[in-house]
Amino acid sequence: MGDLEIVKRAIAGDDECFLLIMQLHKDTLYRTAFAFLRNEHDALEAMQEVTYRAYKNMHTVKEPSYVKTWLTRIMMNYCQDQLKKKKRFTINETLNEISTDNGTVQLELQEALKKLSEQEQQLVYMKYFQDTKIKDIAVMENIPEGTVKSRLHKIMKTLRHHLTEKGEMDHV
Repeated sequence: MGDLEIVKRAIAGDDECFLLIMQLHKDTLYRTAFAFLRNEHDALEAMQEVTYRAYKNMHTVKEPSYVKTWLTRIMMNYCQDQLKKKKRFTINETLNEISTDNGTVQLELQEALKKLSEQEQQLVYMKYFQDTKIKDIAVMENIPEGTVKSRLHKIMKTLRHHLTEKGEMDHV
């Protein structure tokens, strides 16, 4: 039984197939939760809540091939809600994984990312830290692929401006 068949059976109400789907995507979902919430306890709590929400709404999946995108969007929405409750939003810690010769560049990049809007930070996170495909971002954001591309282009131009303004980096 292929992945697509597993998803179709889960949509139809097969609990075992639903658990298989969650098992397949648990690492991505956990990384997403941890990146947003920056805390293992909160990330694990998010996993539980998103599993419940996905189970409850599995029947609403319209395109089985986008189930990972659908789950990720649920996780992102949940995390955003949690952060709004705490009155804060921060870009994830995966910035520390960026390898540079100069720790100052990392710090400057983090500061530049904080200057972006919440929506812009999300697009950067999805594209460059989760390596989400443009078409998947378009589905999650419910916007055309061309819009995703133009927004990312504009965001990168803004980041370049913030970074070169400080003379730190001109190859973002």
